Amino acid sequence: MMPSFRTPPLTETVAVGRGATVTRLGLGASVQGGLFRPVEESDARAVFQAAWDAGIRFYDTAPWYGFGESEIRLGDFLKQKSGFTVSSKVGRLLREGIPPHPTQLMEDGERVFKTSLPYNVVYDFSYDGVMRSFEETLQRMQMDSLDLVFIHDPDSVGVTASELMDGAYRALTELRDQGLVKGIGAGMNQWEMPHELLLAGDFDVFLLAGRYTLLEQHSLPLLQTCIEKGAKIIVGGVFNSGLLANPTPDAKYNYSQAPELMLQRALAIKDLCDHYGISIKAAAMQFPLAHPAVASVLLGVRNLEQLQSNLQDYQTSIPADFWKELQHKGLVSEELEHLPG
Repeated sequence: MMPSFRTPPLTETVAVGRGATVTRLGLGASVQGGLFRPVEESDARAVFQAAWDAGIRFYDTAPWYGFGESEIRLGDFLKQKSGFTVSSKVGRLLREGIPPHPTQLMEDGERVFKTSLPYNVVYDFSYDGVMRSFEETLQRMQMDSLDLVFIHDPDSVGVTASELMDGAYRALTELRDQGLVKGIGAGMNQWEMPHELLLAGDFDVFLLAGRYTLLEQHSLPLLQTCIEKGAKIIVGGVFNSGLLANPTPDAKYNYSQAPELMLQRALAIKDLCDHYGISIKAAAMQFPLAHPAVASVLLGVRNLEQLQSNLQDYQTSIPADFWKELQHKGLVSEELEHLPG
């Protein structure tokens, strides 16, 4: 029999790593680094404050987000607070006087992040590079330690799991042993390499972007191994780059034009949502948290209106029959044992 589950309060906390906790909803701060278009500092701070006022106490950032601007802004906000959990990432060093790496650029040649900071990135997943990355993040964020640290997108430059175990993993385990970090893992847009890492080492948590969503559940082997090894999953990209927020022919999936097959699947899910009178966004946000390996869902929002809309959707009551019919129609994996409702 499928275990009973009700979407938890967004302020409910789950233990991660060695003493960290995350609220069921977290705020991802990539947009506040100027993702795709500039963001005023006052607007970024307003989003941070509104998330705080709603009870969100888990915030995620990275050096890559705005070439340090997201870390600077978030750190400045959090220095006045207590009782929060913050995560950042390692693997990209910010340096002046170098050309942009191809991964920094969109198809039109413009930089992904619109910021005035004079940096470009150097990828470095070595022991020394990760130690430097960690120290520079602490400086930007005005902190002495971090709660969670993720190895950030090593697959984007072809770094292998074995190379990570020899370099980044050694550095992060040392930082964890010193008490400077409470949980270590990797943040990626795929599940296969995190699974390989989890089998090879003592990891606490993985940030899985877009790979365990209402639209796709191929990552179930990773989630099952997390349960077996006591690790947790933070789910990002619950809308699959927008396709699950508004499935239209021009919607994005994995940051690119949505393939026809995925569009049709998303439209079928939306049709069922419409039948039950619920928002597809509500279903997309609530779905991942039914799995016992999933600790938190990260939201990325551009403004207060988006944040309030997402908070309302999260708290929408969805009938148990919706989830059962979703699986009956083959719109989620038949192997899935953990559904809300």
